[in-house]
Amino acid sequence: MKKTFVLVVLFVLPIVAYLFFASGVNNFGKLSQLTKNVEEIDFSDQTQFKNKITVLGFLGSDVEGRKGNAFNLNQKIYKRFYEFTDFQFVMVVADGTNDEVDALKKELATLADNDKWKFVYASDEEIKKLFNSLKTDIELDDNNSTPYVFIIDKGLTLRGRSDDEDEGTKYGFNSTLVSDLNNKMVDDVKIILAEYRLALKKNNAER
Repeated sequence: MKKTFVLVVLFVLPIVAYLFFASGVNNFGKLSQLTKNVEEIDFSDQTQFKNKITVLGFLGSDVEGRKGNAFNLNQKIYKRFYEFTDFQFVMVVADGTNDEVDALKKELATLADNDKWKFVYASDEEIKKLFNSLKTDIELDDNNSTPYVFIIDKGLTLRGRSDDEDEGTKYGFNSTLVSDLNNKMVDDVKIILAEYRLALKKNNAER
């Protein structure tokens, strides 16, 4: 009986553990593609989604009121990942908020290199058109603003979770909640960056 137990511990349990972790890699190795063909930023000559991994946010006309969200994102996400190539933060803001944006940029610059924070000015119609192209269950408020941010891949596809344990389909991350950033968004940004790194290595190896 003891010999049987020892054999099980030595041989069977490692195999079961391997299968468990292998299945985890398959399930969580990539972020789900939730919405394809997100609108490109055609109202800006300097910032585009294509060929970039983008964290997209909507501050609208409430730049001052969303400062706390920006600081949360800066501390929990941006500072951890901004050195990766082709990674950017894009915040869509309303026309006429230049002074508020300049003030926010200066405050962010005291916390980290803010070169990859991109602020894109847009009309109300342009903001709504871009936001609606995400096709989420989230809504903008009266200031065309939301605390939620979204991950857009290099091919203009919204990435997220199709089987989130709390929300079912998780389109975005609530930057008001540090727990959402720490417990979910950090992992998802890691996944998409790893996905592109693996693809790059594979392409280089094939060449």
